[in-house]
Amino acid sequence: MRFSIRRVLGVAMVATVVTAGSVVAQAAPATPAPAPGPQVTVSGLGYAQYLYQLKDSAGAGNQNQFSVQRAYITGIGKFGGGVMTRITLDITPSGAAGPQAVRLKYAYAAWTPGKSVLTYKLGMIHTPWLDWEEALWDYRMQGTMAIERNGYLTSSDFGVGIDGKGKDDVVNGQLTVVNGEGYSGGTGDKRKDVQGRLSVRVLKTDDNSRVGGLRVTGYFGIGKYTGGGDRNRYIGLVSYRSKMLTLAAEYASTKDTVSPAGGGNNATGSVISAYGVIHAPKSPVSVIARVDIADPNTDTGNNKQTRYIAGISYQVSPNLRVLGDVDMLSYEATPTPAQDGTRSRALLQIQLTF
Repeated sequence: MRFSIRRVLGVAMVATVVTAGSVVAQAAPATPAPAPGPQVTVSGLGYAQYLYQLKDSAGAGNQNQFSVQRAYITGIGKFGGGVMTRITLDITPSGAAGPQAVRLKYAYAAWTPGKSVLTYKLGMIHTPWLDWEEALWDYRMQGTMAIERNGYLTSSDFGVGIDGKGKDDVVNGQLTVVNGEGYSGGTGDKRKDVQGRLSVRVLKTDDNSRVGGLRVTGYFGIGKYTGGGDRNRYIGLVSYRSKMLTLAAEYASTKDTVSPAGGGNNATGSVISAYGVIHAPKSPVSVIARVDIADPNTDTGNNKQTRYIAGISYQVSPNLRVLGDVDMLSYEATPTPAQDGTRSRALLQIQLTF
């Protein structure tokens, strides 16, 4: 009997120790997972083309040439605490026989605190309009947007900005304070430009990106040139984008002390642009069309320029797109020989990414 009691006591002690150890193990805090390290990625984007000049009244005959229009190398770093940095090099031909020119296009730090819908940027940053509209059009490989092609906006500038968006990008916007001279125009003087864009999706489609759906978008840019003088832009755009179809109509009003598009002093100008893209169902083929009408001075006549673009693209792979198109520019007034010589072109263009 004495042996049985000892045995029972021994078993009870062992069970008590095991149970206590289990409780201690459960109470001990788990070892925290190590914080994720920095993530650095490098990517590239390039546009190359073959151009055949359809008309040349200057007497040099039809020209044809191969060229690289643009190449970008981008490095992005993502760090803890919602911090992100970006540097993008812009490589562009500097002349018919000259070397390539390399310059900074973007160089900024961004911070998104916690789960905030706002991102704060400082440095050489995106301006509010062009990056957004290029994403809507999706064919920057053909050339710049109408408002940039006529000299009224640039895609990057030195300054500070705030990006914001609502759930699923129903609302998407950006506000910046920048020097106003663009990333290739220097720092300018004490005068600054204030720019803002707000885009609202009023109807859903199967594209819920920041440019998808039926959207109404507005932009303002108010500023002064270096040395003084107005530099104001106002843009309104209505767009529809789904996985199969993109349609957009845009109107821009401009006010400049000296018009960059050649409208003269204190010119009030306008730019009208309409474009569309049709993606063939279950096919890599798409059809694009666009018309741009630029009037550098609405107070005078015979100075409008109208550009027609039409083409067919083929998505060879996610990293390669090919576009065949025609680009024809007409003038309301009689063009100079130099203008007439470059206004009608046929192009074979490629966009490559890695």
